[in-house]
Amino acid sequence: MSTIWLNPIYPSPRQDGGYDVTGYYDVDPRLGSLGDFAELLDQADELGMRIILDLVVNHTSDQHPWFQSALRGPGSPHHDWYVWSREEPADRWTGGVFPGVEHETWTFSEQAGLWYRHRFYRFQPDLNTEHPLVRAEIRKIMAFWLRLGVAGFRIDGAPFLLERRTGNGSGDLYDYQFLCELRETASWRRADAVLLAEANVADHELLEYFGSTEASRATMVFAFRLNQAVMLALARQDAGPIRDTLIELPELPRQAQWATFLRNHDEVDLGRLTPAEREEVFAAFGPDPDMQIYHRGLRRRLAPMLGNDRRRLELAYSLLLSLPGTPVLRYGDEIGMGENLALPERESIRTPMQWADLPHAGFSTAEHTDLVAPVITGGAHGYATVNVTDERLDPHSLLTWFERMLHTRRECGEIGCGDHTVLDSGNPAVLAHLAAGERGAILFLHNLSPHPCRVAPAGVPAGERPPLNLAADGDYDKDVDLDSLALNGYGYRWLRLPA
Repeated sequence: MSTIWLNPIYPSPRQDGGYDVTGYYDVDPRLGSLGDFAELLDQADELGMRIILDLVVNHTSDQHPWFQSALRGPGSPHHDWYVWSREEPADRWTGGVFPGVEHETWTFSEQAGLWYRHRFYRFQPDLNTEHPLVRAEIRKIMAFWLRLGVAGFRIDGAPFLLERRTGNGSGDLYDYQFLCELRETASWRRADAVLLAEANVADHELLEYFGSTEASRATMVFAFRLNQAVMLALARQDAGPIRDTLIELPELPRQAQWATFLRNHDEVDLGRLTPAEREEVFAAFGPDPDMQIYHRGLRRRLAPMLGNDRRRLELAYSLLLSLPGTPVLRYGDEIGMGENLALPERESIRTPMQWADLPHAGFSTAEHTDLVAPVITGGAHGYATVNVTDERLDPHSLLTWFERMLHTRRECGEIGCGDHTVLDSGNPAVLAHLAAGERGAILFLHNLSPHPCRVAPAGVPAGERPPLNLAADGDYDKDVDLDSLALNGYGYRWLRLPA
């Protein structure tokens, strides 16, 4: 992988994992200093890696100096930087991001004598992004960090950031022009800056986040719908949901790309599946209600969801690495980390990285009470059993597998830049798709069932030279017969088809 995405590093009370920001121009002292961050950027440059930050500007912490100033009333210079109502809003009880946990989206402030809006938690008041001074400040925040050397931003909660606050705009629900402004700011400061939008929206809205050649917006958008299709397909052991979604996803502008993922720092959001489909995934991967969250998702890591079955884990990540776009891997997944369901909400999957069989998993030398979260100490996923140090020394570990697969993927430019075509494999459990580019094409086969099979994908182009095995779950014949391709149960194959 070439880029590190850092979750919020800004000063914060950390009531929401740092997404409750109290200052945008510094580093939380618990993490270090600006000098430490500059050293990190320098070391990343030496390794040929880039760093992007979370841009968390839909809301601030209620402890941010801006909001504390705003509470003093309309005479405050920051009062209009937030969204207020004199009367109890009609939508007070609707539109919340965390159903079942945070029950309202407007809270009454006794100090201000007004209602303030918060799409997220009540300690995260929404900024008024229609205010020109707020927009200018956000652009200044971006310019500051880009000047330090970051390579771009992941835009947190992009749909909420863009939704109109006051109703005084053009009548559109979303202000996509603001996204153009952010892209212009980033591009002027760093020509190759990345804007990765977190936008779990319907298909007809997705292209608005990318814009056009004349009005470029986000560089990349998380492929939430594809992620949910993958989870449903893994639960059913049927490739149909992935096949259908790949066909139906809108074609992107040439300069744009999907960000694909299996897990991230939030729940596995299944909200765009039908209720029946969602129940299928719950039954397969989170049957205990404590494993579920917000009536829509799972608060689990992938390894325990797949029963720690190494074959299924390799299959799932091989599939991810072959999908169109850029893969995003959650820290710890490369070693098979688990979750701690004793922690509240999404904190279950935000436990410290397990570096070694050392105190606090080698994550920190701080006192136990000062850790950001307790490390996982026992069971199949405890740090004594699952850690980076041990897996680096094991040629058969999951980490070693990832290193080989990522190296192979770097040699397959067709995945990120080529044209992807879904093929008919003749077996509902097998996903067959093709990535074609100037050098030729790569055929990907993934068997989502435990049963071995043979397939003959339709539409595979014939070349002058025989196909080459690039990666597979096991040993297959070196002489590749495209009319009878063997696949093990939960097997996968990557085959280069020379031009």
